[in-house]
Amino acid sequence: MISFFLCLALLIVGFFVYGKIAEKVFGPDERETPAIKMADGTDYVAMSTPRVFLIQLLNIAGLGPIFGALAGAVWGPSVFLWITFGTIFAGAVHDYMVGMMSMRHKGASVSELTGTYLGNGMKQVMRVFSVVLLVLVGVTFSTGPANLLAMLTPNVLDARFWLAVVLIYYFIATFVPIDKVIGKVYPIFGICLIVMAVGVGGAIIIGGYHIPEITLSNLHPSSTPIWPTMFISVACGAISGFHATQSPLMARCMKTEKDGRRVFYGAMVAEGVIALIWAAAGVAFYNGTGGLAEALTAGQSAVVYEICFKLLGPVGAVIAMIGVIACPISSADTAYRSARLTLSDWFKFDQKPIKNRLILTVPLLAVGAFLTQIDVQIIWRYFSWSNQTLAMIALWSASVYLYRKGRLYWVTAVPATFMSAVSCTYILMAQEGFKLSTSIAYPVGIIFAALCLGTFVFTCVLKKGKNANAPAAEEPA
Repeated sequence: MISFFLCLALLIVGFFVYGKIAEKVFGPDERETPAIKMADGTDYVAMSTPRVFLIQLLNIAGLGPIFGALAGAVWGPSVFLWITFGTIFAGAVHDYMVGMMSMRHKGASVSELTGTYLGNGMKQVMRVFSVVLLVLVGVTFSTGPANLLAMLTPNVLDARFWLAVVLIYYFIATFVPIDKVIGKVYPIFGICLIVMAVGVGGAIIIGGYHIPEITLSNLHPSSTPIWPTMFISVACGAISGFHATQSPLMARCMKTEKDGRRVFYGAMVAEGVIALIWAAAGVAFYNGTGGLAEALTAGQSAVVYEICFKLLGPVGAVIAMIGVIACPISSADTAYRSARLTLSDWFKFDQKPIKNRLILTVPLLAVGAFLTQIDVQIIWRYFSWSNQTLAMIALWSASVYLYRKGRLYWVTAVPATFMSAVSCTYILMAQEGFKLSTSIAYPVGIIFAALCLGTFVFTCVLKKGKNANAPAAEEPA
């Protein structure tokens, strides 16, 4: 249990120490934000910092830090280290830099930011890649809450019924002004999320459950390698490319750049805390990785329900389950919203008229509804890899941005290199990838990461940034 509290303390300290370092590296100032300069009453709407923080937290959280943390905990308490250090040095930096870059570029989506700093070819790749990822997120976070709602209601209101209700809600929330539904409801859901995390964590500690100390040993029942599978499985609980699609939403709603650390870096640290609690709860509640792995065969939703009900009782379980349900719903509707905005940026399609929003919203939700008929576990595996690959690309974009501004680019280049190795190695050895042996996947993944770093250093640093003075479409201070 000492390891758990140490990691919890490190996450909090990381926000105040490394978060300020990241803030100093970027250099926020007093310039007018897109929410003020480009206010349109639909997507560019200025909101208070606490409200923006809660919306950002709910947008990025979803079932990721819960399902991902439970999946990662099957390897044992070594997952505590990845959640903690991954959040502080990679995930929170990633979210902060993308959010702040978006604010400097009129609230641009991550695909447009990538094009600005990595070239037009990468922009086209990222446009397709990010829209596909966002739809996968919408699909993944549709079936999860539908199953959880079905557990809490009479049998006549089954998962199919709730799936239809959830999809209808997504349709509405995707095209209405951001302050009409998201801005009003999410802060309430945020309270439920906080109550859920505190309740589950407190019940584990007070209930006398044993949280094992950190060990680097692989405790996975089937001996699945920690590298890189655990780093992919945890996903949102440590670093997530999905967040790069969400931060621009709030970049269009912030009143001042100087609140960026609290909103972007802070929300990721909060998500890291949630993931840490659920990872600890998984191994403690089921008395080890073997029991957790066996419980997960019934589905992650069933595990969440059992933990909440037995730890908190009927009333506490309902409160906790509301938080767990609100998380994925809040991420999925903003995923579809981000997909709509990515497409609108792509095709320069004005989104103020309702008709234009519907033209993009209807086909997006139709595709999402069709994909819900596929096994969500299959979709989750592809989501996890594409998620971390998008994070890798976003970090390299941020590295080029920082270099051009004469800033300390290593704060993003180091995690970008690490995530390059993770993403490449995983797709080479995964069942949904090339199914190569670790003797091939491991060295190739390392070589790929080295090539990415070498390309960055050669292009930007050694050649003194041939394109360093290229126009970046950034608003002047």
